[in-house]
Amino acid sequence: MTDHSAISGAAPAAPRRSPRRKVVASAALGQFVEWYDFVIYAYTASVIATLFFPQEDRVASLLATFAVYAVGFAMRPLGGVLFGHLGDRVGRRGVLAAVILLMGASTAAVGLLPTYQQIGLVAPILLVVFRLLQGLSAGGEAMGSNALVAEHAPPPRRGLYVGFTYSFANLPAIFAALFVLLLTNVLTPEVYQSWGWRIPFLLGGVISLVGLYIRWQVAESPAFEETRSSRGVAKAPIAEVLRSHRRPLGFAFSMAALSGLGFYTLTGYFSTYLSEAVGLSKDASLVSNSIALTVAFITMPLGGLLSDRIGRRRTLMLGAALSAAFAIPAYVLASAGTLGTAIAGQALLAFALGLFFGPVGIVFLELFPTRVRYSGAALGYNAAYVVFGGTAPLLGVWLVASTGSLLAPAVYMTVVAACVLLVALRLPETYQRPLLHDEDTADEPHAAPPAANTTAATTPAKTTPATTTTARRPR
Repeated sequence: MTDHSAISGAAPAAPRRSPRRKVVASAALGQFVEWYDFVIYAYTASVIATLFFPQEDRVASLLATFAVYAVGFAMRPLGGVLFGHLGDRVGRRGVLAAVILLMGASTAAVGLLPTYQQIGLVAPILLVVFRLLQGLSAGGEAMGSNALVAEHAPPPRRGLYVGFTYSFANLPAIFAALFVLLLTNVLTPEVYQSWGWRIPFLLGGVISLVGLYIRWQVAESPAFEETRSSRGVAKAPIAEVLRSHRRPLGFAFSMAALSGLGFYTLTGYFSTYLSEAVGLSKDASLVSNSIALTVAFITMPLGGLLSDRIGRRRTLMLGAALSAAFAIPAYVLASAGTLGTAIAGQALLAFALGLFFGPVGIVFLELFPTRVRYSGAALGYNAAYVVFGGTAPLLGVWLVASTGSLLAPAVYMTVVAACVLLVALRLPETYQRPLLHDEDTADEPHAAPPAANTTAATTPAKTTPATTTTARRPR
């Protein structure tokens, strides 16, 4: 157990409690800033549909708004490849600082855009450009910040640490929802539609500067430093993932399918679904959605902790099974048209999804060795988010409009969750796998041949065998 701990995330000298706590806090707060910038678009979708698109057909303008929301996801795999490559080559910390700076700048730019009435088609074109930049930066955020936390965390509690950090992705949606609710109640409808909607976007740019400062206060990942000192850094991380880690990549994509669909259903679609399709007031829609996201925020660390006790696979299977079982009953409750039922339905779904979200973040990372972890996890995660996450609001609106059934999005989620459950049955168990694999430190074709061999020879004898035997067993 000593050897396992020494090579799993903090070798050879484990970080003291206070630096580790700073890493967790900085990653959680940084992720809050990142996702606040990304979700605020969804909570102002109705206003954006009015100001940036022709109004002859309300459904068409709303679909166009969510299509622009989805187009940002098209850049996420590219962002994952770009920032993943840099993160695996030069380190996690500096890359994550660049990610949050890009997100903040593009978000503030949306808040400064002229409207369709002022500059015509140039307005939606610029909106698409800034959404693409947001998507590019978002592609590098989640897996990068989670990797930094996982590689600092004590091995027996990696699920809890990453589940806690990952759960902060829910808080920006809550804050954004309540902030928009405050603005719409303090300002008149005319003032809010004129300039009040811009305030949340401009605030995102300011907050990103705080996130940038926080990111610079943390130390580099010990696992990455160990890999670099052993000359195990990959020269072409993405190429190596596609050549040698296709099976883990497939598992990451499959798990991210439900993760993306579930997260963006809760944060990007449900409040609009309640106000536009069910007919609930906008205030009630935002309040009920915020309560549901609080449930997910609480459940996610519990799911991560449970995966530290019983394993990642069993916890993911439980979360996927509950998501498939609860999706339709949750939509039935939410579509009843009252605040109480909207809260109950969303909270039921948020509990099931939160149990799945909790361990999925660490699973993405444990599937890959340190030398390609950022790239592999980001590629699988973001590719699935393009297909299932970015399209969640758009498909939700389209399914209700084309079928006339308020339960159509629930059926879609049930099918996806059931398919993910079947894939999870084949998922390798990773919760006792060290984060430093044999290829991270041993002499490999991708490492510098003579020097890497010399460096590896100086590695403490008790560390190398533990890395080799433990890392190869789940493969």
